[in-house]
This record gives sequence, C-alpha cells and structure tokens, in this order.
Amino acid sequence: MTSRDTGTRTRKAPAERRHEIIRAAARVGLAEGLECVTLRRIADELGVQPGLVGHYFPAADTLVADAFTSATMAELDGLLPAAPENPADLERPKDPASPAHPGHPESPAAPKDPAAPADPDRPGHKDPLSTLRRFFTLIASTEFDNVSKLWLNARHLSRYRPVLRDHVIDQELLWCRRIEQLIATGASAGVFRCANPWAAAVRILVAIDGSSAYINTSADTRTAPIADLARTVAETELALPPGSLAAEGTTVPPDTSTGPR
Repeated sequence: MTSRDTGTRTRKAPAERRHEIIRAAARVGLAEGLECVTLRRIADELGVQPGLVGHYFPAADTLVADAFTSATMAELDGLLPAAPENPADLERPKDPASPAHPGHPESPAAPKDPAAPADPDRPGHKDPLSTLRRFFTLIASTEFDNVSKLWLNARHLSRYRPVLRDHVIDQELLWCRRIEQLIATGASAGVFRCANPWAAAVRILVAIDGSSAYINTSADTRTAPIADLARTVAETELALPPGSLAAEGTTVPPDTSTGPR
C-alpha cells in the first residue's frame, strides 16, 4: 500500500491520469484479483485521494472492466501481435488505458471492429508456424499463470457484472480472431490444412481455457497430463505432425503421465 503524499503534487493531464489509473488497476487485478480493484485500493496504490479516482471512474465496475481489458490486451499483443489494417493503426494503441485507443472516451477515432481481418503481410503473419510455436511456448510458461487466473476470475464475476461481461466477450472474440487470422494465413500459404479457421481457433482457445481451469486448485497434480493439451489440439486441428508446435529443440515424449484423479 502506498502512503498518500499530502505535499504539492504535479497536476497531470486528464488522459495521462486516466491511463495511470487503469494501469494501476490492471496490476492489482493481475496480482490480487479483480475483487480487489476498488476506488480506495487504486487510490492507495497511486498515493492519491479516492475522490480523484472516482472523478475518472464514478462506477467501480467500469474501472474493473477496463483493468481486465488493459491486462488481457497487453498479454495478447505480446503473444500474438496484431497485423493492422492500415498504416494509421500502427500508431493507434489498443490498450484502453491510452487516450489514443479508439474506444477511449477522449479519442476522436471511431471504434474499430475487433472482427476485422488482419493484413497477412504485417509482421507476425509472415511465418504462421513460428508464430504459433512461440505462442504455445509462452502460454505454457509459469509467467502466463496470472493471466490464466485473471480470465478465470473475470468469467466468474461476469455472471454478476454486466459491464465486465461485455468486456470479457469482446476480449474472447478478439483472441479468437487473432488466432483465426493466423490460421487462415497459414492455410493460404499451404503451411496448415484447415477448412474452418474460425472453428479451429475456438476449439484451440477452449483447450487453453480448459487447461487453465485448475490453476487455482489442483494445478500441481494436473499440470503434467495437460501441459501440452492446447498445443496437441492445435496440431490436430491444423493437420500438423505431433510436436510441430513444440518449442524448437524439444523432444516430445509419449504420454505416460499418471496421477491422482
């Protein structure tokens, strides 16, 4: 908890302050859970008065939703960088914490359709096999655990918080579209064989989410049997030989894992 500074403070521009609040909320949500994202908790994190946070976010549910989107968007952009539709999008941050984001209330840009197809000539889409291999390597690491917990947390709270539910749905669609676009690019190049990239993307994400379902409970005893579940599902969906999407230099052994049920 950060102590509040009662001395002279530098006044920040509204967009900068809003960005700061969302980023702080995203950090708290990732580390402690979205239930801990309250106006007072974020004020303590930033060393300001709760009224200042409330000025930008009169409803705490809006801050919770924006914190979730900021955290998951940053993770997605790191795992599967987007291929912008046009050069202008290169300078348009997608994080809602940024005033340049098209969904930001201070942005002059119209909201962008998350389902819009990506340009296969942009970086990240020229080598679909390597991009997917990197993706599965990263999500299998322990560094992805907090993001898995955040998704599980958000989906649970979405039952009671409609604003958050809308953000979760938007992010689910965006993650699916990113994978779909990558699969479609690979299929067009003859790297993958897949008749329905959208359906394949949905099934791959279901495998990822299913593997993460035990992250808060029996992860220690169930990790080994499901460690490669999402990757092997993807290899099947894309008609790839076993191990094609494993990290380079990795030997894929037969599944001999046992453990408590």
